[in-house]
Amino acid sequence: MWPDRRLLDLFKTEFPIVQAPMAGAMDQELAIAVARAGGLGALPCAMLSADKARDQVNIFRQQVSAPVSMNFFAHTPIPLDPVREAAWRGQLAPYYKEQGLDPAMPLPSAARAPFDAAMCEVVETLKPEIVSFHFGLPEEKLLARVRAAGCIVIASATIVKEAVWLEERGVDAIIAQGAEAGGHRSMFLTDDIATQPGTFALVPQMVDAVRVPIIAAGGIADGRGIAAAFALGAAGVQIGTAYLRCPESRVSPIIRQNLAQAQDGMTAITNVMTGRAARGLVNRAMRELGPVTADTPGFPHASAAFGPLKAAAEKTGSADFTNLWAGQAVALTREMPATELTQVLAGSALRRLSQMAG
Repeated sequence: MWPDRRLLDLFKTEFPIVQAPMAGAMDQELAIAVARAGGLGALPCAMLSADKARDQVNIFRQQVSAPVSMNFFAHTPIPLDPVREAAWRGQLAPYYKEQGLDPAMPLPSAARAPFDAAMCEVVETLKPEIVSFHFGLPEEKLLARVRAAGCIVIASATIVKEAVWLEERGVDAIIAQGAEAGGHRSMFLTDDIATQPGTFALVPQMVDAVRVPIIAAGGIADGRGIAAAFALGAAGVQIGTAYLRCPESRVSPIIRQNLAQAQDGMTAITNVMTGRAARGLVNRAMRELGPVTADTPGFPHASAAFGPLKAAAEKTGSADFTNLWAGQAVALTREMPATELTQVLAGSALRRLSQMAG
């Protein structure tokens, strides 16, 4: 038995395992597979159009009868600064020439939009059981509409202050994102990467500070990590990196290869790839431009210039300019269908918890 059932009762899932919504790395197939096993399938919508998000939820519901979470970014957009953009493109120009590309070639805009009225209408129409937010929360009017649609609201926090802020605004559960976690930091009341606490220091402090259930995220890729999170007071876990090697994920073959070969100590937090702090496997761009720099045009604009470089380099088998988002537990991951992996994770965790209970 799970020692804390609050999340199970809230989400109506069999297991307190939340599949992390990983924008650009997955679609509904991974969410469906996790949901079939009894976990919470989550759909990342920050890089989708309203129509595409609607399509993915509809496909999910056609294939599985289970709750679904729709995830959105809640960052405040910053306008593109032509001066900073020109300077950034100047820094990348040698890489363009190396790849046989024109440094002055036109670039598409970066597709990472915050939650807005159009997406809110999608939520009101589809009424997903859960809506989750990254980088804080949207404006109160939009949030009120999400609640009025009957959705459970959860959001991520990287420090206790952010968790308290979220609880004061009525979220139903909080994801404690430790420094070990892959992908973008959800930080929104701080921008100090250096002082970010790790998951297993953060979770018990959040548990003490708020009343809502805490979902531990970061560095958890097997049953041992799940059991440890519960021992520290978490009511559930969010797992991302472990699902990237599942056949249902949409990462490219070159990303799969890098994940399979990864060892501990191969990830770092960087802002080079997108303009915002995120953890991933260290590649050439991160080594030579960062891993952290003040020169980027800001989020998400920095990522646009990497598009042509990524495409050109990947044709030669190189991930020099590819986002290799992954957490510090990447070496614990394995290739396994997502439904089976979810069941294995839950079963292993329950055995560990049973042993701990004596």
